[in-house]
Amino acid sequence: MQRLYDFLRGHPTGVDSFWAVMLFGFSMLWVVQEHVGVEPRIAPAVVVLLLCLAVALRRRMPERMLLLVAGIGVAQLALDVGPNPADFAMLVLIYTVAAHDGPRWASHLALAGGLSAATLAQIRWPEPGMSAGGKIFFTVVMTVPFALAWVLGDSLRTRRAYFAQLEERASRLEKEREAQSKVAVAAERARIARELHDVVAHNVSVMVVQADGAAYVLDAAPDQARQALETISSTGRQALAEMRRLLGVLRTGDAPESGEYVPQPDVEQIKELVEQVRGAGLTIDFRIEGTPRPLPSGVELTAYRIVQEALTNTRKHGGPDAGASVRLVYFDDGLGLLVEDDGRGAAHELYEDGGADGRGHGLIGMRERVGMVGGTLDAGPRPGGGFRISALLPLKSAH
Repeated sequence: MQRLYDFLRGHPTGVDSFWAVMLFGFSMLWVVQEHVGVEPRIAPAVVVLLLCLAVALRRRMPERMLLLVAGIGVAQLALDVGPNPADFAMLVLIYTVAAHDGPRWASHLALAGGLSAATLAQIRWPEPGMSAGGKIFFTVVMTVPFALAWVLGDSLRTRRAYFAQLEERASRLEKEREAQSKVAVAAERARIARELHDVVAHNVSVMVVQADGAAYVLDAAPDQARQALETISSTGRQALAEMRRLLGVLRTGDAPESGEYVPQPDVEQIKELVEQVRGAGLTIDFRIEGTPRPLPSGVELTAYRIVQEALTNTRKHGGPDAGASVRLVYFDDGLGLLVEDDGRGAAHELYEDGGADGRGHGLIGMRERVGMVGGTLDAGPRPGGGFRISALLPLKSAH
């Protein structure tokens, strides 16, 4: 059934031609019966043929067919070709022109012709023996179908225009959201690049200092020189791993920024961050599980930023009486983070698809950071209310 419907919609002229042939058949029966025993006249047959032709081509040339029907109506009045079944084409053309997104003069002409057709027909072919009141009533009744045809067509045209406007607006908003999301991702990647610049620069500085020290004590203290070389080796591997992650996430060609760089925060400073947020009025339960140990600088920076952003979101979206909990769990091969609050939580659009609607920039940054160190992040509403952010950061590069 759907295939038949699609076929009919794909061949509008064929459908109109079918109905035009049907209308022509009924109208020719009227022509034959109307002139039984009388010499055949060409005018009624030509009128019927042209009206049916207008029905067949109504959607291909609506304005031209309207003018054709209007001319045929005038010819009917002049040639005394009375109302017949083919005049139904006038209703069809009035509806078609009113529904068509074309020039407004055609719609106005169709309305004027429809409202005057019944009156002109009553004047040209008055009903014998009917009172004046009856004639007025009959004229009004016959005008109603023409008015309804125009109103129905104009309503359909308005509805189509409204839906087209909604689709255009939705498409524009979708493009704007994509553009905002791309801008947010690009800005966050540039910020990550600047922060990793500090980390890599620190590692290289350590390597230079250790290398100078090893060269100085190479002959006098071989053991110290060997220890310095081991430090250079481990630091270099760590720096290379972080640079690989950087190249895998960030685009090249970011313009460097001038300015003074400062040391980046680490896991030990999370406790200071928690105390700072507590001082701002937010109740926080902070716990550390497992045995703390040194972590790669990129992992420490990512952990600090995730906790910072999560607590910021709690203060922004959790409500006045919200409380939060922060858990750091040291595993054998990774660091687990769990930040929860019991507030009302952020809107669904802020965490769906990582804030891909262009408004959840904080969560976009979290996912970029976690992806850079090869970890996983889960953010969403917490059972019982509130919001939860859970992250697992591996201690070694996933290469």
